[in-house]
Amino acid sequence: MDSILSAIITLTSFLGMLTILVFVHEWGHFIVARLNGVKVDVFSIGFGPELWGRTDKKGTRWKFSLIPLGGYVKFFGDANAASTPDAEGLDTLSEADKKQAFHFKKLSQRAAIVFAGPLANFIFAILIIATFFYLHGQVNTPATVSEVRAGGAAEAAGFLPGDQVVAVDGKEIKRFKDFQTQVFYSAGETMTVRVLRDGQSKDLIVTPELKEYVVNGEKIKDQNGAQVMLPQIGITNMEKLVIVEHSIPSALWAGVIETRTIVTQSLRGLRQMIVGSRSVEDLSGPIGIAQIAGESARKGLDYWIQMIALVSISLGMINLFPIPLLDGGHLLFYAFEAVLGRPLNENIQEFGFRVGLVFVLGLMIFVTMNDILKISW
Repeated sequence: MDSILSAIITLTSFLGMLTILVFVHEWGHFIVARLNGVKVDVFSIGFGPELWGRTDKKGTRWKFSLIPLGGYVKFFGDANAASTPDAEGLDTLSEADKKQAFHFKKLSQRAAIVFAGPLANFIFAILIIATFFYLHGQVNTPATVSEVRAGGAAEAAGFLPGDQVVAVDGKEIKRFKDFQTQVFYSAGETMTVRVLRDGQSKDLIVTPELKEYVVNGEKIKDQNGAQVMLPQIGITNMEKLVIVEHSIPSALWAGVIETRTIVTQSLRGLRQMIVGSRSVEDLSGPIGIAQIAGESARKGLDYWIQMIALVSISLGMINLFPIPLLDGGHLLFYAFEAVLGRPLNENIQEFGFRVGLVFVLGLMIFVTMNDILKISW
């Protein structure tokens, strides 16, 4: 019975998270399209056959579809959900209809509409993070070294208890959490850490090592029972937590900074996977995200909402990758159009969408298999 309940929590929390994020993303496209005079034919949560829907006064069909793994907005003049132009249909439009068609809008308007989806995901995440900072404050533990573990990379680099970390590779460090983040995304990569010691600055060279994650003498395992391995240098911080209270403006700005940090470090991690210095096992697909959603939901509503913010940032980032079929692919085509002074040949665009489809499907299969292999059967 417990396993059934756990499965229900995982599934509902995942589908709920996905529905919210897809709605936010597509609403970004929708609202900017409406502001630019584009008629929206369909606003769909999910793909495939319609399960339920209604049509509003402006002719937009709002619906839930059978396959709940995404969604789309179909503009007037689109041939399909990927927003490829209906070449034959566009040629027969009247002048009045052309004013409502997406593909007859200015390049700047089309780019703004496409960019609005990922932007909505980033703004949504910022608002969630800022709300938590405003209501609960922001943890701001000083980046002080309390203990240096024997035999670790930090000891070899010359760290001493009492060192105050002020920068890593030239980037300012204000919180111990910021230092932890830099270490986490630097496995196998040499870091130059500037510390303050007895009032004087000193640069230390250290390379984080992948080791078992241990808390209070207990080895930490993931939801599948596998030992968690994390990049570490062998220091601890036992400073008292400092909670910084925020006004609404400062909370919003702190939300922007936190979101920027997450994006920067995520891109850094992706680069490491591409060059081979980080394992691709860190990539998660639908199954892995569902497990994370379920785990956060079991911890409480606050954890689940914070996880929504993190996934929203990931969704915004992924959609901006210059891959045809994704928003970034459309923006790439628009960049060529801006340079050439005309749209790319339709055959080239069609070929690009086919390549993008193969790539996205291949990536989905890869990350799903990755998730399955990580499950402890």
